[in-house]
Amino acid sequence: MAIDRAKTVRGALAGAVAAGVWAAQQPVDKRVFGVEYDDTELLGKLVTRSPAWRPVGVALHLSNGAAFGALYAVASPWLQLPSWARGPVAAMAEHASTWPLTLLVGRFHPAGDDFPPLFANPRAIAQATWRHMVFGVVLGELERRLNAPEDTEIPSYEHVASTNGHGDLEAALSGAEG
Repeated sequence: MAIDRAKTVRGALAGAVAAGVWAAQQPVDKRVFGVEYDDTELLGKLVTRSPAWRPVGVALHLSNGAAFGALYAVASPWLQLPSWARGPVAAMAEHASTWPLTLLVGRFHPAGDDFPPLFANPRAIAQATWRHMVFGVVLGELERRLNAPEDTEIPSYEHVASTNGHGDLEAALSGAEG
């Protein structure tokens, strides 16, 4: 199987942008969910406890998003799902597989005491689920648009979610693209 480098790079770009959206909205979701957990802080403070943790954490977060986006661009065509669901499903799978690692934060992270208990905290789980969903939606849609074949029109999802807010439930559940 040959890997299309340009497609992979565009996937990495989509992943970095999606990670940037995630990081940018964190201050809002911290207030909404009432949990002072910040992924860029977690990553940055793995490297340094100085005030430089913030740019280091953002750089690591964007790099992780880019790596995930590159892998996603290669793997997403094999996901037997409608194109609009691939990004969110991939992000939720990553979330489900990595969330158990939050058990280790307090014990092994160099700044573990700076973070609230996460693993069994329902608000933290909801917050992380929200973040992954935002990432997945942005990643999936941006990668789909960036990697759409030039001679193909980008499909509309109007049949799934109409402007009147009702959409077509049967079409949404079947994955049919109108």
